[in-house]
Amino acid sequence: MTDQNARTPFPTASLLGYPRIGRRRELKKAVEAYWAGTLDSAALHQVATDIQLGTARRLRDLGLDEPAAIPGTFSLYDQVLDATAHLGAIPSRFGQLLTEDGQLDIDGYFTLARGTAEQQPLEMTKWFDTNYHYLVPEIGPETTFSLASTRIVDEFSLALADGIETRPYIVGPVTYLLLSKGSDDAGTDFAPLSRLADILPVYVQLLQKLAAAGASWVQLDEPALVVDQDTPAARIAAAVTQAYQVLTSAAARPQILVSSPYGALGDQLDALAASAIDALHLDVFKGAVPSAAALGSLGGKTVVAGVVDGHNIWRNDLAASAAVLDQLRAAGGSLAVSTSTSTQHVPHDVTEESQLSEQLRSWLAFADQKAVEVRALADYLANPASARAAIDEATRVIANRAGARGVRREDVRARLAALTETDFTRSAYSVREAAQAAALNLPLLPTTTIGSFPQTAEIRSARARNTRGQLNDAQYRQLMRDEITRVVALQEELGYDVLVHGEPERNDMVQYFAENLEGFDVTVHGWVQSYGSRCTRPSILWGDVTRSAPITVAWAEYAQSLTSKPMKGMLTGPVTILAWSFVRDDQPLGDTANQVGLALRDEIDDLQAAGIKVIQVDEPALRELLPLRRADQPAYLKWSVDSFRLATSGAADATQIHTHLCYSEFGVVIDAIDGLDADVTSLEAARSRMEVVHDLESHGFGRGVGPGVYDIHSPRIPGEAEVTELLTKAVQHVPARQLWVNPDCGLKTRGYAETEESLRNVVKATQAVRATLLEAAQ
Repeated sequence: MTDQNARTPFPTASLLGYPRIGRRRELKKAVEAYWAGTLDSAALHQVATDIQLGTARRLRDLGLDEPAAIPGTFSLYDQVLDATAHLGAIPSRFGQLLTEDGQLDIDGYFTLARGTAEQQPLEMTKWFDTNYHYLVPEIGPETTFSLASTRIVDEFSLALADGIETRPYIVGPVTYLLLSKGSDDAGTDFAPLSRLADILPVYVQLLQKLAAAGASWVQLDEPALVVDQDTPAARIAAAVTQAYQVLTSAAARPQILVSSPYGALGDQLDALAASAIDALHLDVFKGAVPSAAALGSLGGKTVVAGVVDGHNIWRNDLAASAAVLDQLRAAGGSLAVSTSTSTQHVPHDVTEESQLSEQLRSWLAFADQKAVEVRALADYLANPASARAAIDEATRVIANRAGARGVRREDVRARLAALTETDFTRSAYSVREAAQAAALNLPLLPTTTIGSFPQTAEIRSARARNTRGQLNDAQYRQLMRDEITRVVALQEELGYDVLVHGEPERNDMVQYFAENLEGFDVTVHGWVQSYGSRCTRPSILWGDVTRSAPITVAWAEYAQSLTSKPMKGMLTGPVTILAWSFVRDDQPLGDTANQVGLALRDEIDDLQAAGIKVIQVDEPALRELLPLRRADQPAYLKWSVDSFRLATSGAADATQIHTHLCYSEFGVVIDAIDGLDADVTSLEAARSRMEVVHDLESHGFGRGVGPGVYDIHSPRIPGEAEVTELLTKAVQHVPARQLWVNPDCGLKTRGYAETEESLRNVVKATQAVRATLLEAAQ
């Protein structure tokens, strides 16, 4: 650490991170144009530069004007992929991706994210308890490490040349390895954490380059330390000690902030306290304030208090946060204010949502407003009187929200109070299985898709024109019916067994329901990154939820009229509606989930009455909300499973209930998946190459299951041989009578040409494996 850097205090007010997609999704559009070949690398670089400098200037103007207050958390795709690039940790299965000078260029970077014709991309999974997805590093004994990128240094220098000193960010070494999986060449007992000593020299080299560029602080993100891991806590603590002894001993380095978002550090606080890091971020919004003794053990480290929620959009209770800061300040030492997590999980600016009522807007704080809240709380620490007006206004708004019309509805609450155990229970599966077999008459290895078909430019244009009043409702309905007719005919031509209507009328699997349920509002510009270039607009669930009219029935009924094959009714489950919305924080999540469950139960009743015999209730986010600490998980799993069962338990025995989950570690929640009691469960499995079938086999999963055979999050077209190989593996671990064949997820983001070819290959492979099984049974 240089003397100059040692004299730079940690900023009194900062954010852990900021949205990086651009206020109008400029990055998404530029990256996808680059992939399509309509934008060159120089133009993409310029878009990235404009976003980075625009963010730095905006946050400076909002009051984060001290050196290192603004986080350098920009990424072209994913922050974990960025760490992989900087470490040069390229899986050997990709061949030689590094350039002659040992760097990973932009095309190599995107190859890891998107794959090639021969190689699947890196696996994708949930980032802690959020709806963000990261790319899983593949580490083995054979992995080599070298500084293969200096993008973090370049981005710091870019802002510095503009007169703003940012705080460079990278995923910390312990978290990076804990999030990794063993490579194809690694043995089953290999632990990526065993390579810690080998990656630390690369981190040191990066720190030294940052110091040489003038960085006074760097942020090493260690959220894996707030999770109960399978790796013993003592082993993790030893890794923390080892990592930060090496990094803090570097001859020339910036001062080090270790951030610990998404919960309390627990036992790992001791190892960080004993280290020579310079500042430690604590999530004291979600986690409890450490004891006075624990705080006292931090010595001269600056405590960066995450008192403003970076993960949700509700206005901060500044009075309560000030009380937390007083508690921390009483322990002595240097204290700064920040968010609990990066604000990458929330939109940019609530003032742009002019279509929302002024009252609702006053309840909300997006990323820009959180910067203002952080600044106000830092001012409180310096001079409590200076923040009095802001604190009083926040208190007034929170009281207004509590008493607002629609926040509580007595009819909804009375219906919940009247529920009994029978409302959460269906007949035994054996009874349902027989009834469904008679009603549906499906072949061995029945084929289906997950729900959505490609949303073409024409579909999106029609929706936009209808919203603007340029296309009347009757014209819009006819265009959507025409698309449904096309989708049904395509599935019949391809030979699928259980069909879907393709969901052309839906802008988003959650927002569509939010627009048709009371207690929700939706944004116009409230985009957040889900993964890579994919963005979502979470709805705002602010009040008690109820359904005033059927939502999906007319579309499903029309689609069923076009075919004699079973047509799925498509619903989004209660947990996913909560997980992919910004949900009210003034009552237990389980109560809100049950309100949504009752609304969906009414929808299922109407679908059955319309003649729909197969109904899918998607729960891709079931794993997402799982608490990071094991002690908190049983309560979550109880209410999440109950809300699904409340939604589906009114279904008749002959009605086949499907559900769908994607991009999660399914083994962690296999008991809960079983507890949903769905008749058929489809799961992501293609990108992970059927890893899930081992969990299904060891658990003894006894109902229908469709491990995915087509990775729809990559532009790759799976060949017939590839799908055959996946199906052959599946039938080795799961009885063929239980197996369904389907893609990993919905097809909304894909184009029709690649979709048709891929789905055709899936059917061909299914027919081949089906024939083999039937021949073997004779």
